[in-house]
Amino acid sequence: MSAPILHATPPDMLSRAWKVVVVGAGGTGSALLPSLARLHHAMLELGHPGGIECVVFDDDTVSEFNVGRQGFYPNDVGQYKATLLVNRLNLLMGTNWRAAPQRVDPSTALRADIVIGCVDSRAARHAIVESARRGGCRYYLDCGNETDRGQVILGEFGKPRPDRLPHVGDLFPDMLNAKNDKGDDTPSCSMADALRKQSLVINQAIAVQAFNLLWSLFRNGGLTFSAVFVNLATGRTNPVPIDPAAWARFGYEVAPAKKAAKKPARRRKAA
Repeated sequence: MSAPILHATPPDMLSRAWKVVVVGAGGTGSALLPSLARLHHAMLELGHPGGIECVVFDDDTVSEFNVGRQGFYPNDVGQYKATLLVNRLNLLMGTNWRAAPQRVDPSTALRADIVIGCVDSRAARHAIVESARRGGCRYYLDCGNETDRGQVILGEFGKPRPDRLPHVGDLFPDMLNAKNDKGDDTPSCSMADALRKQSLVINQAIAVQAFNLLWSLFRNGGLTFSAVFVNLATGRTNPVPIDPAAWARFGYEVAPAKKAAKKPARRRKAA
């Protein structure tokens, strides 16, 4: 790679299996999970000792209007999305992943190296952050989108420090405020109706950018940028550099590093 690594992958993640939790197995989740299985296989082929251990959370079932727009087929209608996708990947890729056909709420305790949120509501993001903090997660990869645009943001949990990657809640606090949810949760009456609300391509576009960040985290040993904004209407993809000045434009100020207190010089005793 030509660009310098600005965030290094924690050494322990290069010597053991990655524990990954995916929340949401709908549009973006169903597009990203097969890529995550490919990453697992590539990691093993390249000598990583454990690849990826994954758990997928989603309490929704496949409707006939998900077929074609999400990663599902006519015979899948009525089955739990998480269970269906995990069983399919375990069979095809030899993984041993687990499905949790349930909703993540703030009382859930998620334990993982990386929690990937494939959700669009503020309430769901808030639940992910609270449950990840409760259980103990290192990274939060947010994959969100609107009609024809979206964002992929990889951040870290933990106390503020100059080298901590800000997560979506740091850069966009309003995205975690459930009181401001204005999303349309009304079920679509047809696939045509669903496509009027959202581009057929946006979920795949977001999933590709998330896949790329995870691939770089493994293959390159770190990142040169930690977030990407995608706009299909203009055809533009804009990365966000790992730079406090760039984060400040979103209103996120990096906490200054604490200076170590100087110890007073010890006086020598007179001979």
